[in-house]
Amino acid sequence: MGENFTVGDRLPGRRGRTGTLRTPHGEIATPAFVPVGTKATVKAMLPETVKSLGAQAVLANAYHLYLQPGADIVDEAGGLGRFMNWPGPTFTDSGGFQVLSLGSGFRKVLAMDTERVRADDVIAKGKDRLARVDDDGVTFTSHLDGSTHRFTPEVSMGIQHQLGADIIFAFDELTTLINTRKYQEDSVARTHAWAIRCLVEHHRLRSAAPQRPAQALFGVIQGAQYEDLRRAATRGLVDIGEQPGPAEGLSFDGYGIGGALEKQNLGTIVGWVVDELPEDKPRHLLGISEPDDLFAAIEAGADTFDCVSPSRVARNAAIYSHAGRYNVTGARYKRDFTPLDPECDCYTCANYTRAYIHHLFKAKEILSATLCTIHNERFTISLVDRIRASITDGTFDELRAEVLGRYYRDR
Repeated sequence: MGENFTVGDRLPGRRGRTGTLRTPHGEIATPAFVPVGTKATVKAMLPETVKSLGAQAVLANAYHLYLQPGADIVDEAGGLGRFMNWPGPTFTDSGGFQVLSLGSGFRKVLAMDTERVRADDVIAKGKDRLARVDDDGVTFTSHLDGSTHRFTPEVSMGIQHQLGADIIFAFDELTTLINTRKYQEDSVARTHAWAIRCLVEHHRLRSAAPQRPAQALFGVIQGAQYEDLRRAATRGLVDIGEQPGPAEGLSFDGYGIGGALEKQNLGTIVGWVVDELPEDKPRHLLGISEPDDLFAAIEAGADTFDCVSPSRVARNAAIYSHAGRYNVTGARYKRDFTPLDPECDCYTCANYTRAYIHHLFKAKEILSATLCTIHNERFTISLVDRIRASITDGTFDELRAEVLGRYYRDR
C-alpha cells in the first residue's frame, strides 16, 4: 500500500494531512468519511443514493456477512461491491468488535475480566456472555440463531478474502476503559500475536489466488488510554516484518486505530499512535463521526474514518445541522415548514420540510428513516470534505472555530 498512498498537503505544525488512497476500485481523497453498510447496505438507502451524497467508499462487517448470507455467497456474487451494487472502494472490518461485544451483556462495554459497568450501558443484568476469548481466538454464540462459531485470525482473513473488500483489517481483541491495566497489557500482546497470524494467512491467501484484485491489510492498534501501551503496540506492528519469525519480510499496508478511546483525549491518543507510524501509509480511525471528534482526529493525523452513528441516529429522528443536533419529532417542528438544515444541499433538504418528516416519524412511516439518513450522511461527508479543503487552503483553524462554535453553541 505504500506505493498506493500519497501524502498531499500538510497542516502546518501539526500531524494533519491530505492524501490520495488508491484501490482496485478507485481513489479515495483523504481525509474521508466512510459510511457504514454493516450488512452490505447502508440502512434505508440505495447504493446510488450513497454515491450521490459524495461517499467515496463504504465499510461492511465481516461478522454479520459471515452469519448471513455467508461469505461464500458474497464471493460467488463477485465480491462485496458487486453483491451490493457499489462500484467504488470497499472496506470490511474484521468482525472483532461484534464478536467480542458478545462477551458481555452490555451494549458497548466489552469487559472480559470485570463486572463493573456504568448504569446507562446495561442492557440486561446477569445476561450470559455469548463469547469467550482465549489466546487462539474467540468462540461465540450467534445472535441470530444461537449456533456456536469460532473466529481465529485465520478464519477472519479467510472470510474477508471471500468478501473481497479492497481494504481489510487484522483480527484484534477490543477492550474497554474499564478493563484493568493488566488485562490491557495481555490484550495488546494477544492482538500482536494475532496480527502476525493475520499477515501470514493474508500472504498465503493472496499467493494462492493471484488473479483476484489485491486487498490491502491494515493492522489494528490497541492500548486503550495508556500512552506507553499505544506507542508500544504501534511500534510492534510497524516492526513486525523485521523480526525473525513467520511474518519476517511482511508488513501491513496501513493501520487502524481502534479500541477504547476517551473522547476528551481522542486527539492526544491518535497523536501518540501517529508519531510511531510511517508517513507513507494510511491511518484509519474506527468509529467516529461527531464534528469535534472529526476535527481532533484529522488534526492529529488520521486519514479515514467510519461510523454507524449518522444512519443509526437518523432512524431515531436525531438530525445533524449546522446549528447543532436536534430531534425532529419535537412538538415545535409539527408546523415547521423549513428544511432539516437550511444550509444543507442534500436531496432531503431540497425537497422536504421538518413538518413532513415529523409527520412521517409520528405515523411510523419507513420513508422517515430514508430521508433523515440521506441528510445525516451528507452532513458528515460534506463536513469532512470541507475540512480536507481547509487543510489545502490554509483555513483549518477558522473552519473549526466556525463549525464547532455553531454546532455546540448551546452546550
